[in-house]
Amino acid sequence: MGHRPLVSLLTLMPGQRARLVRIQGGHRVIHRLSELGLTPGVEIEVLHRNNGGPLLLAVRDTRLVLGRGMADKVLVELLDE
Repeated sequence: MGHRPLVSLLTLMPGQRARLVRIQGGHRVIHRLSELGLTPGVEIEVLHRNNGGPLLLAVRDTRLVLGRGMADKVLVELLDE
């Protein structure tokens, strides 16, 4: 069973779902995102994105707005291709 390639959360389009695999960043970035519920294994759906603006995400039972810089540090594998 092969692994799917990892992509930045920033590359996902509205409606796409993915599973968080890894966060690229230092301890502070990882800690801050984990406080927001972004931990390895969690499923994420992109609800909305503006060109150049933040992403609106569905994570667990909540909605979360994540800036593009932070979203680029979140590596995910797509769930439905």
